[in-house]
Amino acid sequence: MRVTRVHVPEPLVEGAAVVVPPSVAYHLTRVLRMRLGALIIVFDGTGNEHYAEISSVNGEQVSVKIAEPIRGTTESPLHITLVQGISRSERMDWTLQKATELGVHAIVPVITARSVVRLDDRQANKKLEHWQAVVVGACEQSGRRVIPIVHTPLRLHDYLVQSNSDDMRLVLDPTAPIALTGLQRPPKTIQLLIGPEGGLDDDELQRAVGSGFTAVRLGPRILRTETASVVALSVLQALWGDLQ
Repeated sequence: MRVTRVHVPEPLVEGAAVVVPPSVAYHLTRVLRMRLGALIIVFDGTGNEHYAEISSVNGEQVSVKIAEPIRGTTESPLHITLVQGISRSERMDWTLQKATELGVHAIVPVITARSVVRLDDRQANKKLEHWQAVVVGACEQSGRRVIPIVHTPLRLHDYLVQSNSDDMRLVLDPTAPIALTGLQRPPKTIQLLIGPEGGLDDDELQRAVGSGFTAVRLGPRILRTETASVVALSVLQALWGDLQ
């Protein structure tokens, strides 16, 4: 029987009682109709995971008693930062969800020349909260114990200026002479840059390559941005990560 997993951003100590977030309480008691004594799994987002049981339901407040820890790991040895051109809401949500399932370490949403979505500071903060919730939900579903970092959206130019030159840096370009599968084994950290709908323009590709990114292709066909992310991450994890 599959046990429900929920994120509880609190220290998890065996034997302690923890009040779960309101959204989790609502999901457990109103959606799943769980009652006192129900067994669940809780994880704190930093790698710790425990069995727990619902120990108190007081109105909208739900507490769980932390039981024994669950050993093991579901994190990939390959640390991938997905630098994703912001796309329309459903596509971006799908991309972040699948990227989380595929083991990305961090996600940097970037605004590019062809980004249809334009965000002011207030909108960016609201989107960030929403994206973080999407990622948490994907972790709950996929069994991940560490929640990927979702960075505040920024312009691609600003990201290129500050990106870490010690990582392998890749940018998808359907016209690139090098195939992703033709690369040599990288260090354990990769930055993967993918454009939004319409891709990156020529100037952005040139700037990325000038900043140390290697242009690579996935194959002979043009993929949608959300498809490209899933395919590229799957290939990287199959080559050098934990997708077997």
